[in-house]
Amino acid sequence: MRMTTPARRHTLVALGVTAALALTACAGTSSPGATTAPKIDVSTTIPNDPVTLTLAYTNDPPTKALIDGFTKKHPNVTVKPQMTPFNDYIKSIKLAMSSDAAPDIAQYNPGAMNSLIPAGLILDLSPWAKAYGWNTKFPPASLEVLSSDKAAKQFGTGSQYAVPGGLSVLGVFYNKKIVQEAPKTLAEFEAAMQKAKDAGQTPLSNGALQVGGFHLWNALLNVTGDVNDYRSWVYGKPGSTIENPAALQATQMLADWAKKGYISSSASATADADALAGFAKGDSAFLITGNWAASTLETEMKDDVGFFLMPTASADKPANVASGASVAYAISSKSKNPNVAAAFLDYLSSPEAAKIEFDGGFMPVDTKAELGAEGLRGDIATVFAQVAQNNGIVPFPDYASPGMIDKLTPGIQGLINDKMKPDAFLRSLQESWDAHHGS
Repeated sequence: MRMTTPARRHTLVALGVTAALALTACAGTSSPGATTAPKIDVSTTIPNDPVTLTLAYTNDPPTKALIDGFTKKHPNVTVKPQMTPFNDYIKSIKLAMSSDAAPDIAQYNPGAMNSLIPAGLILDLSPWAKAYGWNTKFPPASLEVLSSDKAAKQFGTGSQYAVPGGLSVLGVFYNKKIVQEAPKTLAEFEAAMQKAKDAGQTPLSNGALQVGGFHLWNALLNVTGDVNDYRSWVYGKPGSTIENPAALQATQMLADWAKKGYISSSASATADADALAGFAKGDSAFLITGNWAASTLETEMKDDVGFFLMPTASADKPANVASGASVAYAISSKSKNPNVAAAFLDYLSSPEAAKIEFDGGFMPVDTKAELGAEGLRGDIATVFAQVAQNNGIVPFPDYASPGMIDKLTPGIQGLINDKMKPDAFLRSLQESWDAHHGS
């Protein structure tokens, strides 16, 4: 799932501008039929003269705070934010980046980049990545998903087009009044849900009306399948398929949980916010969602809520893979100050930015930053650091094709209500993938 809506917001070296580094390489963007960007002398120096940048973004809370942090550090730089509601962002940013008044920096969105990258309207950031050493400052998986070929058809390859300014992680929240200890295996998780059901409680809150349903499916897939196979499919690698035994196992497990009553049939008509509210009130034992829910749950449940990653089949092989996404930023090829814009992107990896990102509800880009977090968010930060440092962050499945979310949401509803069979669900996903990437 892309980090572009409130439901998805829900995350080692300080900026070294005092030491100038001029590169022999120059930045530029070109592809057949594309706008040709001017050659740029890449530098890590911020000039002393006043500089004004514009930054287009949608909804996500850390953006303005990150701007404030950067401009406080560099008072000669002004960054003007331009916020657009999510529902209008893709259309708006495509038009804006094509205009003569394009923003210098734009929040990355795969749906928009599918046309902006081939048109040469977004800069290839590889020269700045080399200059700043971004491969050591950002978790590798967080950069990988923001790279693509020039056609923006296949991700995880080609050039770097954005960097993250906040990350997220998907996991399981549990009510400590109902579940005394976090399950360490899938079997223990099922047993805990059965125990809650036997006690007349709702085992698992789920908002399958929106993204909650495929979050559950994705969490199961993360621990039943091979991470490389999954990444290949989401990134659009030729020949990849979701119709495989691991995905079938995860899908069948979700359907079985629904039949056993662990997931209520009403989940298909329940919004994510309502599922979260119900869990916060103590109506259920478990809720599968991301770290963005932590602040609400800490406020409502105090010390009665815990967090763990979806467990694997064996306690000897704990999960080190979890879905996540990022608020990320790209630079316009029309920017008159690309080096200053790149300095802002580099700032996103700094310890100062890490605190801003964490306070804004995200996991920090600097996974080694000292956050001083305690309680639930401290637990999440510890788990997330292990995943990030093991390169275990994977994209949400709707990243796989522009129309994928339109297959995932109703498909999961069909599984929950026994209106769709697991193999038919996977076939529908692969058909969407084939339509976009070619079979």
